[in-house]
Amino acid sequence: MKEYNKELAELGNVEILGFTGTIESIPKTLDQVDNIRNGCCDVRIIQLMNADAIAGKIHLQHGIIHAMNAFERGMNLAKDLGIEILLRTSGQRQISKAFDILGLKEGEMNIAVVMIDCPDYFIDELSKYFTRNDAVLEADESKLIDLYDIPEKELKSMHIVDVLIDKTSKLIVDQ
Repeated sequence: MKEYNKELAELGNVEILGFTGTIESIPKTLDQVDNIRNGCCDVRIIQLMNADAIAGKIHLQHGIIHAMNAFERGMNLAKDLGIEILLRTSGQRQISKAFDILGLKEGEMNIAVVMIDCPDYFIDELSKYFTRNDAVLEADESKLIDLYDIPEKELKSMHIVDVLIDKTSKLIVDQ
């Protein structure tokens, strides 16, 4: 079942995908993604991130919406929309902290990919390097609690997805 989100639907061609794979070299992987992006038309974003730090598609959708809205309002924290998505999804104001949580790591990992305004064949191109697996987008509470240092007390009153969405929303209030 495809989740419907009116705001996201109005934002254009946004796809959220899950993959597994081995990152032998982060710069090499980013070059491969750049080659896919540069081999086409006006592609906006192909953003790869640590899927283990995502509490499902709703969490990531919320980060995307907030990042795009921040750019529209001129309230963005980063110059690049992909980095803004990392910041908003991680609930961080500092790029280095966002990368610590959501950035790529060398070795085996679960990867969340956000594609904005990309042709469908990019999925096939990414599949040359990684194995498609949308199950990696499902929340793993124990990993999320450790990554985001979420107190047990907070989890008693809110679901983990809501806790992380709340962190994203607080970035707006803090600006």
